[in-house]
Amino acid sequence: MNRLSKEKSPYLLQHAENPVDWFPWSEEAFDKARKENKPVFLSIGYATCHWCHVMAHESFEDDEVARLMNEAFVNIKVDREERPDIDNTYMTVCQMLTGQGGWPLTIIMTPDKEPFFAATYLPKRSMQNRIGMTDLVPQIKNAWQNDRQRIDEAVKRIKEGFSKSLHLGQSNQALPENITEDTFQNLKNRYDPEFGGFGGSPKFPSPHNLLFLADYAHIHEHDEAKEMVGKTLLQMRLGGLWDHIGKGFHRYSTDHEWLLPHFEKMLYDQATLLMAFAEGWKLTGEPLFKETALDIVDYVESQLKSPDGLFYSAEDADSEGEEGKFYVWSREEIDAVLTDEESDLFCKHYNIRSEGNFLDESTRQRTGKNIPHLSHLLTDLEESKLTEIRQKLNQQREKRIRPLLDDKILTDWNGLMIAALAKSGVLLNETELIEKAEKAFKQLLNLCKTEQSLLLHRIKDGEAEIEGMADDYAFLIWGATELCNATFDPGYLSEAVELQKRFTEHFADQKHGGFFYTAEHAEVLLGRQKEIYDGAIPSSNSVAVYNGYKLSRLTGQSEFEHQVEQILTAFSEQISDAPAGYTFAIYAHQVIQQPSNEILITAEKVDEKTNSLLNTAREFAGTGSVILLKTVETSDQLGAVAPFAKSYPIKEKPAVYVCSNFSCRAPVFDMESLKNLLQN
Repeated sequence: MNRLSKEKSPYLLQHAENPVDWFPWSEEAFDKARKENKPVFLSIGYATCHWCHVMAHESFEDDEVARLMNEAFVNIKVDREERPDIDNTYMTVCQMLTGQGGWPLTIIMTPDKEPFFAATYLPKRSMQNRIGMTDLVPQIKNAWQNDRQRIDEAVKRIKEGFSKSLHLGQSNQALPENITEDTFQNLKNRYDPEFGGFGGSPKFPSPHNLLFLADYAHIHEHDEAKEMVGKTLLQMRLGGLWDHIGKGFHRYSTDHEWLLPHFEKMLYDQATLLMAFAEGWKLTGEPLFKETALDIVDYVESQLKSPDGLFYSAEDADSEGEEGKFYVWSREEIDAVLTDEESDLFCKHYNIRSEGNFLDESTRQRTGKNIPHLSHLLTDLEESKLTEIRQKLNQQREKRIRPLLDDKILTDWNGLMIAALAKSGVLLNETELIEKAEKAFKQLLNLCKTEQSLLLHRIKDGEAEIEGMADDYAFLIWGATELCNATFDPGYLSEAVELQKRFTEHFADQKHGGFFYTAEHAEVLLGRQKEIYDGAIPSSNSVAVYNGYKLSRLTGQSEFEHQVEQILTAFSEQISDAPAGYTFAIYAHQVIQQPSNEILITAEKVDEKTNSLLNTAREFAGTGSVILLKTVETSDQLGAVAPFAKSYPIKEKPAVYVCSNFSCRAPVFDMESLKNLLQN
């Protein structure tokens, strides 16, 4: 066992028995490198990463490669999900040097943390255009000992190139007036009209694209945008990206048809797709979208939920050393579980073939294995017949060896799931989802919030560690604001405001606007970066735009909206150059630009009439509107966080006060009057 055996990260523990003399990221490792005059070999990955497993098996478990590494380097392993700050820094370097990124990420650097080589997966032996570890390690060792000038020059060039990334987010112009239209056109140009989604293969779900388009379709009554949302959601749900037997979405599709997925299942994908399907159902009325949203929650509850109501990070793509083995079926396996009639029915609808229904990525040959997927929507009659059949297959599948569960709990990803549950609970009118969000939020704060109201990033075995980063604050604030909207409990608004103040205090770029990814007192690597690109998940700054707008409207405190303007101004140049890469930021900007209402309902208590007024307000308030509820019970707490609410009296009869465009109307007291006021 090496030093990683004392770590809590499932990824690091996977390498605890490697013959490589791994260190976790620590000053001890860099001190050793300085003392022994050795470069540092940094390997970054995560527990459910297929190619991380491949490289580990080929090289890190191999005695020959381990001997070479131990002689030449001080070796460090990092879980990118535990330390996204380290990963972000060195991934930027890799993308600068190679034009691409991914995991496993391989960095070789000086004892002062200055990189001079970067790559992703490396085989044991050189093949095609990819150098192997048995050739690379001796070359680096020789260069370090005999050609240090060359290494120093590489370090200098990389640091100069990296420094340019630190200037991102320093624009001083407003976003163009037509930015939302440009974003729509950009997405339209990349849209796949046959299978939905954007671009070719590999094809990612990118739910924030769909959130933007759903909002765009609603605001502009735009049929084409509505079609893009509906088609994409439908094709993802029919294809192999969706686990038709056990529910939940896989990571992405390796082809453009959504058939052959990369099989890992990530919590953040379930969260953002839950929002997308709930919004899709609200936009289109397609029953399958609501069913899918609830099925996502079922999957998360059954496989990713911790005993205390929080959510684990992911399930692996591999089981028994083979990607997707848990999920694929031969025709013979299906025949052995079902009756002849059931098997024929299932195989007909789910495209099961004796020769297999997909090609092996490397050999391009059929494998005899099948990924269940649909070619069309099932009728109610077909669905009723197939439900029991899928349950039988799921029971049989559960006898297989499940993929590894990455059971660490991350504050940022849990914040996303809390936001998704609360938001979807409102959209779908499912109070149970809101209750799950409330339980998770309270438990998460209990574990990851310090006495100084700062956040910790990772929870494992009931203990929280690792200083929080921008995503932790932005996503948890989002969860709190969605809970405030879902429950009208001002306690959630108070938490959101407090977290936002800590976020601003420790992360804000006071000179140019926006938020750095790390706190001002955190470990400094090559420099403090700011994230705006909306990749697999929305960026911290994009979510901060949405949060700041909501907080300004809910509290009446203009400094939150001023902060929003600073973020959009700071990143206007990047967003304008490639708007489809920043769709959550533009989704938030689009919300801000719409006419909206601030609605305050006063009532002695929450009764049937109060609920009717709340529901009417939700239905007709419009994009970007906020609703507050002031009762005898919540009056003091609401007044403390939203001072403007203090002046509104609570009387025997519930009243609704509507303000828009910096002016307020006379109160109304019934549903019909409220509906007329909001529609006009």
